[in-house]
Amino acid sequence: MSDIYEYIKSAGRVLTSLDSSAVEKAAGLCIECVRNGGTIFFCGNGGSAVDSQHLAGELVGRFRMERKAIPAIALTANSAIITAVANDYNFTDIFSRQIEALAKPGDVLVAITTSGTSANVLKAVEAARGKTMRTIGFTGAGDGALADMTDICVKALSDETSHIQEALLMAGHAICYAVEKALADSGSN
Repeated sequence: MSDIYEYIKSAGRVLTSLDSSAVEKAAGLCIECVRNGGTIFFCGNGGSAVDSQHLAGELVGRFRMERKAIPAIALTANSAIITAVANDYNFTDIFSRQIEALAKPGDVLVAITTSGTSANVLKAVEAARGKTMRTIGFTGAGDGALADMTDICVKALSDETSHIQEALLMAGHAICYAVEKALADSGSN
């Protein structure tokens, strides 16, 4: 068998390892947040930063159906804020300062870190909890602190970063689908 076939087969095992009930609970938090006038925030580093922007874009734009825009912000997108905070304070503060400035109680933070240990993502979760936001963790199989800090944690059961990212993107898409469908079905959008 080819290396490509083995890679795809391995990725498929990680995708099917996702706990669909955790993804469903995460979607429920997001639906409740938006129905109550809240905003869904996303953060992560590297590939997870791009996934944060991707998922926020699916909600503000559209995922699978025409509907009103859903409030979502990727804390990874404003390079002026990120570089100013990193320069004036510390890189670990780049997301928590934005939570402090932009978020309100009842909002949701989706914190993405494949290792579960990214200091700036963990600090964002702490800031979110301090503002009585709900928190969702997206992570891999490791024993990082993220799982214990968040209200709900979606884990891709792998130590392979690429497979974790692939599975978590699918989980994010499932949440986007559930949120827009629930809001469309209820007439909220």
